[in-house]
This record gives sequence, structure tokens and C-alpha cells, in this order.
Amino acid sequence: MEKKLLFLQGNETCAEAALYADLEFFAGYPITPSTVIAELLSYRLPRKGGKFIQMEDEISSMCAIIGASLTGKKVMTATSGPGFSLMQEAIGFAVMAEIPCVVVNVQRAGPSTGIPTGGSQGDVMQARWGTHGDHAIIALTASNNQDVFAMTVEAFNLSETYRTPVILLYDEVVAHTREKIIIPEAGEINTVRRLKTSVPEGIDYHPYLPREDGRLPMSDFGGVHRYNVTGLMHDMWGFPSNNPMVVYGLMHHLIDKIEGHVDEITRVKEFFVDDAKSLLISYGSSARTALHFVRNRRARGEKIGLLELQTLWPFPVNVVKEKCASADYVIVVEMNMGQILHEVKKSVDKPDKVFLANQINGDFITPTDLLNISRIIRGKGI
Repeated sequence: MEKKLLFLQGNETCAEAALYADLEFFAGYPITPSTVIAELLSYRLPRKGGKFIQMEDEISSMCAIIGASLTGKKVMTATSGPGFSLMQEAIGFAVMAEIPCVVVNVQRAGPSTGIPTGGSQGDVMQARWGTHGDHAIIALTASNNQDVFAMTVEAFNLSETYRTPVILLYDEVVAHTREKIIIPEAGEINTVRRLKTSVPEGIDYHPYLPREDGRLPMSDFGGVHRYNVTGLMHDMWGFPSNNPMVVYGLMHHLIDKIEGHVDEITRVKEFFVDDAKSLLISYGSSARTALHFVRNRRARGEKIGLLELQTLWPFPVNVVKEKCASADYVIVVEMNMGQILHEVKKSVDKPDKVFLANQINGDFITPTDLLNISRIIRGKGI
């Protein structure tokens, strides 16, 4: 594969990146504003030897990719808010059974069917807590198409590394923005392959016995090893258990394997952060506006910076705390009622210096919106 320069929408970029990451199976159901991902993969994936299935709904879509992943395939599905809601029980199953899969949620305004063609970032907390019970999750996002490509590949890599579902959570504005994208040459971006067990046929295989590095080698279901997969609390053989010690150990494993590797999972971008007295924190399409605003004010000699989050979960507490330490004001820019705002406030030493600049009407937040809000916050403008 040679490096290519293309002019794509964010959804098209996501599909191209999934193919680059060696996607082998996609199951999904059309829903605005994610449908283009399925449309493109329905054509491209079979031509690479993969399988595409349009399912009857999002519940079956999630279950289908779980089954395909267990047989050794790299898998993905794509949806939007209402469909993401339907997927939550199966996502919880994938968390418990430690099944690698990538779930793309192209956010639109909600709740319920909301504004199907309107932008929003209202699913941040749903990505973290949508499925019931204590658990950890990885959720990534991106503000431009080149980053959509990188974060899609990264989603597959993290999913395979930590044996977990990974949520790619970008929004309608990014999904439908068409811009230049460079498709890297094959091998230019590292792609993580499935870690297969070295246990030979006929030898007892423990599907949930971690190695010293914490990783769990897998055996293709239906292959040479017979083993059990369940959504119940289970022992290292995969069989249900309500033994308190087994449950305690499993819960800590499921959470610690992600929360204990926050530094390795965290992806952020910094713009003029080191000397910033006013620091903006943003993500997704909102970060595009925030960056334009920062560059404009920097050109006027003002010490303002931007910390763009690409990892939303696990939340990068230490990075946020460090970068906000020397700022007089922190403004969180997002298109919801302040979902990341609360995480930032919990992370910093002076939460009373953290403010929200938001948009919740389905329209894209603009630099003028930021200017008006910042003037109110500071009393004189940033």
C-alpha cells in the first residue's frame, strides 16, 4: 500500500483506517450520522476478503461482532446515540468476557432521537457508564480527519492489547467534514496483531489466566481448544463462579488492566500550553473552534493555550492536573451541558477557576461563541 492523498469525510476516513488496521468483520445497522461508514465498508471490506453483514438492529450488530472476534477476527461496528443505547448490554458482555472489538459512535443531538443531523458531544458519560456494573472502558475521540484515521487504528491496537471493547466517540461535525487526508503507507503506523496462545492442542488452556505482563493470549473459538465464555463472573477456565475471592480478583483485573495503564493509553495534543495563563480544554469538533480561537488570540500577544483530549476514558487526570497547574483560568469547550467539565474540576487543585463554554442546540460552537462566553467569565475578555 503506497501513501495516498485523498479528500474524504470523517466517516470515510474511519472506514479507510479500519481497513488499514486489518478489519476483517463488520456488522451494523444504518443510522444517521454514521451510515457512510457501513456503506463504504459494504463495498470495500468484501474486496479485501472480509465479511460485511447488515444486521436487523444494533443489538444483533454488537452480538455479531462479539462472536466474530471470538473466532479470531478483528471486528468493528458503527452507530449513533440511539443505537449505542441498544448496544450497552452486549458491550458489558464484551467487557466481562474480555473480547476485543471497536465500537464507533458518531454522536448526534439527543436524548431520544433528538436531532439526527445535529452535532453533539452528549454521549461522553454514556460511553463511560452506559453498561451496568463497575467496569473500565477505553474511549477515544478526534477533531479532524487525519486524527480520525490515527485514532481508529489506535482503537484497534488498544482493543487487541487490553482485550476490551474500545469506543471511538467522534461527532457529526467531524463525521461530515470533508478535508485532506493522507493515507499512510502500509507499516507506517504500527498495527497490533491478536495475541494468540502458545498452548498446543491437547494441553489444558486457561482462557482467563493472565501472563506476567497482564495480557491474556487468546485461542480462536471453535479451533483446537475447547473453553467456556460467559457474561457471569468466572474463573480462569471461563466457568461461572460466585466465590468471593474469584469475583474480587476478576473485578480488579478488569479495572486495573485499563485504569492501571492510563499513562500508556492517554493521547493528548498541546498547543501553546507551557506559558498559558488561560487554558482551554476541548475535544472532538469543539477543539477545532478552540484551536482557531487560541491561535487568533495568541497572534495578539495573549498567553492562551489549548489542551486537546483524544483519550476521554480512562480520563487523563494527571495530565490535566499538571497542564492546568499554572493557568489562572481553565475553560472547557464542549457541546453538552458540561460532561468533561466535571472531570476537569475533579482533576485540578482550584476547581473554582474552571468554567464551561458550551453549545447545546445542535449547531457547531463558533469562535464568536467562545469570545462572548470568555468575556462574561473574565469580565473583560481573554
